Amino acid sequence: MKPFQFNHKAVGIFLTAFYPSKERFVDLLLDLQQQAIDFIEIGIPYSDPIADGPVIQATSEVALANGFSVSELFDLLDELQDQLQKPTVLMGYGNQVIQFGMEAFLQRCEKANIQALIFPDLPLEMLEHHIATTTHKSKVPFVHLVTPNTADERIAHIAKACTNSFVYLVGNAQTTGGSYALEAQLERYAAIKTLCGNVPVFLGFGIDSREKKALAHSVTDGVIIGSAYLQAVKNGKEQHFLASI
Repeated sequence: MKPFQFNHKAVGIFLTAFYPSKERFVDLLLDLQQQAIDFIEIGIPYSDPIADGPVIQATSEVALANGFSVSELFDLLDELQDQLQKPTVLMGYGNQVIQFGMEAFLQRCEKANIQALIFPDLPLEMLEHHIATTTHKSKVPFVHLVTPNTADERIAHIAKACTNSFVYLVGNAQTTGGSYALEAQLERYAAIKTLCGNVPVFLGFGIDSREKKALAHSVTDGVIIGSAYLQAVKNGKEQHFLASI
C-alpha cells in the first residue's frame, strides 16, 4: 500500500513538534485526525534550519525553549500510535539524525509508524548510499524536494526515488511562508507533474488561502500548508483557518 496515493486532491498540514507546548501539540495532532485533511507533517524543531521561514523558525524556538528532544517526540508518537490514523511524515535536518544515529532514528520511525521522512539538507545521493550500505533496511521511504528551477533529468531521477512516498514541490525557491505569484509558475508545475508520472507531487511553501490551494490542485496532486496554519495556531484561530482553507 502506498499511503500518499489518494483518489482526490490532497491536503497536508505541517505542525511543529511540541509547539506551542507539548500538551497543546498533542491536542492539535489529535484534532487534525478529525479534520478533512489527508496527511500530517511534523517538523522536528531545529535551531539552524535552511528551508524554514520566520513563522516556522519562531515555533521551533518556542519548542526548543520548552525542552524538546527527539527521543521524547518518538516516545509520544509511540503512545499516540493507535489514535493517529492519518499518514504521518517527519521533517528534520541531517545533523539531528546524525546525532541520534541514522539506523536508530529509522528504527524509531518504523516503531512509531512514520510513513515518510524529509531531510531538506541531505542530498538524494547520500541517502541512496546509506540505503545501499546500511545493515538495517528501513521500510520508511524518503521524500525529496524539487523547485521550478530543478533540471528535468534531476526531477525524473528524484521521482523514481520517491515511488513509495511523494515529491515535495517547493513552489518558489525561498523559505517557507513567503508570498509569490503562484499562477506565474503553473505551467512549470504541470510540467514537473508530467515528469513525475504516477508519483504524487505535493506543492508547499506559501499556500495560505483556498484560492492558492485550488490553483495548486489544478496542476499537482496536493498541497502542504504550514506557516499559515501555525500562524492561525498562534492566534488561536486554527479551527477557523481549517474551515476556510
